[in-house]
Parts: sequence; C-alpha cells; structure tokens
Amino acid sequence: MHCIFDQCKAAVTVLKFGHMSSDLLAYGASDGVLTVCLVSDPPSVIKKLEGHSKDVTDFDFSSNNQYIASASMDKTVRVWELSKGICIRVIYGVSSQLCIRFHPVNNNFLSVGNANREITVFNFSTGRIINKLVFDDKVTSMDHDHTGHLIFCGDAQGCIYSTSMDSHTGALSRAHRFRSSGKSKYPVTTVQYRSFSLLAGGPVLLTCTQDGSLSFFQVCTSDMLSTVSVALEIKGYLTLRCSLKLAPRVHSIRASFCPLLSLEKGEYIVAGSEDSNIYFYDLTRPKHTCVNKLQGHRFPVGDVAWNHGENLLATSDLYGIVIVWKRAKTSQDIYKR
Repeated sequence: MHCIFDQCKAAVTVLKFGHMSSDLLAYGASDGVLTVCLVSDPPSVIKKLEGHSKDVTDFDFSSNNQYIASASMDKTVRVWELSKGICIRVIYGVSSQLCIRFHPVNNNFLSVGNANREITVFNFSTGRIINKLVFDDKVTSMDHDHTGHLIFCGDAQGCIYSTSMDSHTGALSRAHRFRSSGKSKYPVTTVQYRSFSLLAGGPVLLTCTQDGSLSFFQVCTSDMLSTVSVALEIKGYLTLRCSLKLAPRVHSIRASFCPLLSLEKGEYIVAGSEDSNIYFYDLTRPKHTCVNKLQGHRFPVGDVAWNHGENLLATSDLYGIVIVWKRAKTSQDIYKR
C-alpha cells in the first residue's frame, strides 16, 4: 500500500485522479462531500468540498484540473473552483443527476446523465442548457471518446448507447443501441472508452452492469470505414468482442481498463467486489481469467481508478476507506500491498 485515506465518514461512491495527473486524487461520498487529496509524499487532504445534500454519484475534472463538476442524488450539478475550494455554480434539475463528463476538446460543454432518462448538455460558463436527448431509461453511466464526437452511455435496463455530439454546437443525436440478450435488466455501472487496444486493433469500450457482467466492445469509427456515407450511418457502432460473468452485486461496483498492462500481453481489467477484494482479470484467458487479487479493504469495494502513468491504483469501499496501491517493480506481482 502507498497510503490510506480514512477521514471520510460515509461510503465512498466514486473516485478519480486528476486529468493527466499522477498525484491529484478526489473522491465523492454518500454524505455529499467531495474530498480532494494529494497522494505524493506526504499524502494529504487539501480540500473538502461541501454543498451537496445527498450522495455524490459522479464527478469529473476539467482538462486543466482547475475545476470539478459533480452530480448528485440531490438533483443538482455543482461546479467547484479547486484553488479556492468553493462552489461557483449550482445547476438545479428535476431528477437525480447520475453521471457527468466535461467535453474532452471543448471544456465549455458539460454533459450530464440523469434519472429523467436524459443526457443534458450545459454551457459550463453560464449553466444554461444547450441541448438534451431522451433515452429509454435512467442514464446511469457515460464516457466520451477522445475526439469528443461520441458519447457512450448506459441505462438502468442494461442498454448501451452511442450518441453523436457536435463539438461546436453541442447538438446530440442517438446513433446506435446495444441491448444484451439476457432476460434480466440491470443498471450499467461502468462505461469506459479507450482509444486503442491490441486485442481489437482500435478503440474499445468497457461496460459493467450490476449483475456482474463485464463486456468488451470494439468501437467502429470513421477512419475504419471506406466511405463517408457509410461512416455517417454506423460511426459508433459497437461489436461485442468478449464478456465475463462475475458474481451479481447488490451495490453499484465499477471496473476499469488496465491500458499499460494490456500493452504487454492480454487485455486486463480491474474491478472491485463485494467480498472486499480487488481483482485483475485478463479477458483473453477464458478458463483462468483472474490473474491477481489485492486484499486490504474490509468492506465492499465500489470504485477503482488509475493515475496518469498507472503506477498508482486507488480503490474505495463502502465504509469510507480509500487505499492507494503502488505498482510493484517486479513483473510477477502486478501491485503490492
């Protein structure tokens, strides 16, 4: 273990490292508090952002890490200026705000998924609504592609959508829907995009649902197609490459790609679990998928996050404990306690 943060008095619901940052970490909790830390020696809490009255469901750093935008069950989106530790804007909604992302190219756009079955695009500077798009159920998780032209999102019934977004106007249009073949419908807890995978030979998408299903999709992009007319029709189309069924979860538990490990061999995923462990899986090994396990938490692990460079992995549990793990120098052990 590199360090432990145990100041939180409620379940940690989401955690992330700053954009392209190796030591800036933040996590949100079910008491509505966002905690901002530095994990470099010595580790320290630098800000506590208080204002939400219910669970922080998601947050995102701006590209320069000067701002955090957070979503909450209290039906609001809040924008925080980190240097001052203050909330500079509150955007009120009519339902719980469930997921949020800054546009990767135009940080003046803020996309929010909510329990009212919508993705709403806000102007970051004014808080005004630019556009919105209605889906089939609550939008529970989302991510942008690296160009900002596509938003991938999941809903409360387990459906995955690709949505086109105009980076200049913020206009949205639904492009494609992938529905799992199972009869039971569970909320999507993770949607994570990665611009390249050796296994797929191009961009990929990882999704995780509350029944423990991990899915690995190849993403069709315009540079993979021969004609512009075809590209406009199927850009963002998802092809399922492989999947993994884990134990069903009572709580919302997230997973993440392991990009650096995947460049060495295989296709690695890390996920929390309700047995309090963190598991590493290689999706290319159907018979021996689990390749490593980290033990240190005593309660269900809800979220996992990498820093830039992937030498640190942060994990959080439902008791409010955040552990930062340091990557081992040996090739045999992925991470050390």
